[in-house]
Amino acid sequence: MNVAENALLSRFRQLQSELSARIVGQSHLVERLLIALLADGHLLVEGAPGLAKTTAIRALAERVDAAFARVQFTPDLLPADLTGTEIWRPQDSRFEFVPGPIFHSVVLADEINRAPAKVQSALLEAMGERQVTVGRQTYPLPALFLVMATQNPIEQEGTFPLPEAQLDRFLMHVEIGYPDAKMESEILRIARDSARGGGTAASGHTSHTLNETDIFAAREAVLDVHMSEALERYLVEIIMASRKPAAYDAELARNIAWGASPRGSIALDRCARARAWLQGRDYATPDDVRDVAPDVLRHRILPSYQASAEGWSGGKLVQALIDRVPLP
Repeated sequence: MNVAENALLSRFRQLQSELSARIVGQSHLVERLLIALLADGHLLVEGAPGLAKTTAIRALAERVDAAFARVQFTPDLLPADLTGTEIWRPQDSRFEFVPGPIFHSVVLADEINRAPAKVQSALLEAMGERQVTVGRQTYPLPALFLVMATQNPIEQEGTFPLPEAQLDRFLMHVEIGYPDAKMESEILRIARDSARGGGTAASGHTSHTLNETDIFAAREAVLDVHMSEALERYLVEIIMASRKPAAYDAELARNIAWGASPRGSIALDRCARARAWLQGRDYATPDDVRDVAPDVLRHRILPSYQASAEGWSGGKLVQALIDRVPLP
């Protein structure tokens, strides 16, 4: 890495440190947010209420000088509530488009599975096409555009699960859990400090660690991270094993109903390079691929009906694939 790239990496590490200090006990989520930012993708986060999902994405937006919008998805939400709508201006005798929250650079789609299919489709179309069409006009979204959607694993009544083909639009599907006892004590301390006016949340001002120019430069640097031919074959072999598991294990063949798409290969490549760059390396290793593979592929590899009944999840299947595909 040259001097400029080292300075850029230092700012990203500073951002990671600041977010980890604010989002106590969720270092995995913080790293995945930065990888999504570097890989120019979107994140689906699943976890119980109160695990700082909203705080994490809001804190990221504050520190990257990006406009932030939070949309609470509910069964009565309409696509226009997300994308915006045209309003008649009688004084000018014309319609004027009023942009919706999707036109912000960082968008939190809270509890995406509580909105009906039309709203989910409007969001996922914007994620894939980076534009919104209203009437006869098409409006481009910001160059920096990151969506973090959340799902609540409890209280499934009245929800609209995302179809597998739409889940594939997400770069990663991250599952988060409760912090341990030590982290819980630290959370209590931070909450008390904030209540007294001494915490970060009460300061009312956060300096920007990164700007859009930094982020786009970092994305270019991530694309330049070297991946050897042997490692690329290993990455592809994991994807191919998800499609033809019988070549590796009869049990896997019985448990996997559908393998990862080419979009999964691209995502795994980008995320592995982004992780390597965050680690300060200009080359990717098998550990980079193995580390990000569960989050990149768990929503792209579908268990069979029998496997689901026996408790096999997408993440468990990905781990089984990683264990069976030989290292390069």
